Amino acid sequence: MIERFLTPQALFYVRSHGPVPDLPANHRIEVSGRGMASRFFSVQELKSTFATRTVTAVLQCAGNRRTDLQQVANTSGDPWDVGAIGNAEWTGVRLADVLDAVGAPDASELFVAFTGADEVDVEGEEALFGVSIAMSKAREPDVLLAWAMNGEPLTPEHGAPLRMVVPGYAGVRSAKWLTRIEVRETPSEAPIQAHDYKLFPAAVTSDTVDWSQGLTINAMPLNAAICSPGAGESLAAGEVRIEGYAIAYDRRISRIEVSVNGGRDWQQATFADPETRWGWRRWILDATLAKGRQHLVARAFDETGQGQPERPDTMWNFAGYLCTAWHHVHVLVE
Repeated sequence: MIERFLTPQALFYVRSHGPVPDLPANHRIEVSGRGMASRFFSVQELKSTFATRTVTAVLQCAGNRRTDLQQVANTSGDPWDVGAIGNAEWTGVRLADVLDAVGAPDASELFVAFTGADEVDVEGEEALFGVSIAMSKAREPDVLLAWAMNGEPLTPEHGAPLRMVVPGYAGVRSAKWLTRIEVRETPSEAPIQAHDYKLFPAAVTSDTVDWSQGLTINAMPLNAAICSPGAGESLAAGEVRIEGYAIAYDRRISRIEVSVNGGRDWQQATFADPETRWGWRRWILDATLAKGRQHLVARAFDETGQGQPERPDTMWNFAGYLCTAWHHVHVLVE
C-alpha cells in the first residue's frame, strides 16, 4: 500500500456504509440552504463554471488500526489493521467557490451538510448518508467537490461521479455519491452524523452511550505505522528494510523513530517523501536484525513535540476509533 507516494485508485481502501449507488455521469447535485435559492450542478457544469483545483491529501478511516484496540478489549466496527488509509491527488472545484456562487453566507456559526445517494442503517435507523462540517472548514481552499483521483475519473466505489474531499478530517466527512449540499444553522441530523463517529471515554459502552455527549470526530490526530515487514512475517537475519507511513495533516512531522527491541532503544528513520500539507510521509529504516523473535516499534513526533501514546489501552473506546498508539510488529528472524 506504500509502494508509491500516490495510492492507485484500484488499491485505495474502500469504506462504504451501504450499497454502492449507480448514478449517471450527468447526475446533478443540489446546493441550497438558509435564504438561498436552490441551484443544480453537474460535473460538466462545475468544470465550466469554476476554476479547477488539485489537492494532494490523505483520506483515513477513523477506525484505522482498530485491531490494536481490539487486542485490549472487543470493539464494534470493521477490524482494520493499518490499511484504512491512502494518499491521492484529488481534482475538482473549491467548495468555497460554489458556496460564493449561490450566495451562501460566510458565518462561522453555520454548518455545511452533505447528502450522499447511499442508504445506510445506523442502530436500525435507515436513511441516506449525511454528514456536516463547520462553515469555517468548508471555506478552506483545499476542501473540494472532486470528480477525479490521481488524474483518473472516480470509480463507483470511490464516489463517482462526484464526492467531497475534506483534507485533514476523518474519511467519513468526505461524502461519496454526492446529491446535495445544504447550508444549515445546526449540524446534520442524519444518523451517521448524530449517532456514529463520535469518541467516548473507556467507561462508556454501546449499552450506556448517549450520542449527544460524544466528541464528533473531525480533525484526525498524529499517527504512524509500520507497513513492511508485516506482523508474523519470517525474515532472513541481517539487514532488513523497515518501512511505513506517518501523517500529521496540517502540522509538520519532525521525526520518526523505530525500535527493533521492543522500545528499549530507538533509531531515527529517513523520510522518503517531501512535505505536503495534507499528504502522508513515507519513511524508511535499514536495520540489522539478529535471529529470533524480534519486536519492532514505530512512533512519530510532530512539530509541536507531540508524540504518539505508548499503549493502546490508554485510548480504548467501545467503537474502536482513533488508535494512535506506538505501532508494534512482531517478526521471526531465521
